[in-house]
Amino acid sequence: MDPIRIAIVGIGKIARDQHVPAIRGNSAFSLAATVSPHDAGLDGVPHHASLDALLAEGPAVDAIALCTPPQVRYDLATQALKKGVHLFLEKPPGATLAEVEALKSQADKVGVSLFAAWHSRFAAGVAPARAWLAERKIEKVSIIWREDVRVWHPGQAWIWQPGGLGVFDPGINALSIVTHILPRPFFLKDATLVLPENRAAPIAADIAFRDTAGAPIHMDLDWRQTGPQSWDIVVETDAGTLKLSHGGAVLTLPSGTEHGEDVEYAGLYARFATLIRGGRSDVDTSPLRLVADAFLRGTRETTDAFHD
Repeated sequence: MDPIRIAIVGIGKIARDQHVPAIRGNSAFSLAATVSPHDAGLDGVPHHASLDALLAEGPAVDAIALCTPPQVRYDLATQALKKGVHLFLEKPPGATLAEVEALKSQADKVGVSLFAAWHSRFAAGVAPARAWLAERKIEKVSIIWREDVRVWHPGQAWIWQPGGLGVFDPGINALSIVTHILPRPFFLKDATLVLPENRAAPIAADIAFRDTAGAPIHMDLDWRQTGPQSWDIVVETDAGTLKLSHGGAVLTLPSGTEHGEDVEYAGLYARFATLIRGGRSDVDTSPLRLVADAFLRGTRETTDAFHD
């Protein structure tokens, strides 16, 4: 079977660090081209400044990974879908829920695969955590997702703009895990969003959720942490405590701790290949829906101006 010819649109840090190695490490794909108006391409790979140019001039592609900021993704995705190209959407899959739903309808109509790619769900500890929690009674959940924005998102102005999500850009990774591992749905009860006086998106948030059986879920997001970073989920159950740390890579159960290899993006591309070969899509918007609810219902507080 011929490999799936794929192009990367948006060849920034995440694409270079994660997407390129994952594609090159998967024999189901061949990296056919890159697209970016701002960044140079990769040695030996055809490069265009726009998606228009790629689709008009070639090389031919079967699939596209959209790694652009979410605010510009819908129009690019629509262009690709009109050409019958399969689509991989970096997280978050779009700037709004409605546009992602519209893309899903378009993909179904033209018969191509659309993949909303939540990379943290493929962290090593997530699948075994989901299996362990399936038969447990959930008593309480704590999510602490604190990191230094200057380290992880230096100079990225788009992330502070409407649609860029602010601290929810990393926080949505935690939500993608929790919505996947907990056995019952949960919903937002209250939220406080902390916005710098010179930014349009939050730098921190304190959020209270509750699952459908009444178990409380607390989320603490902050982009101002220095030193060691915190990406932890703790689930207290009737059978003891489960902890996912290091973004889901390390799983601690009452029986002990498991350290897994980082295979998130390799897992994503294996899943994408399976979807394409099977003629299916995977577009779960539940993490983005919870973020939208936080913006809809959350109280806003202002803090000092933030400068990179």
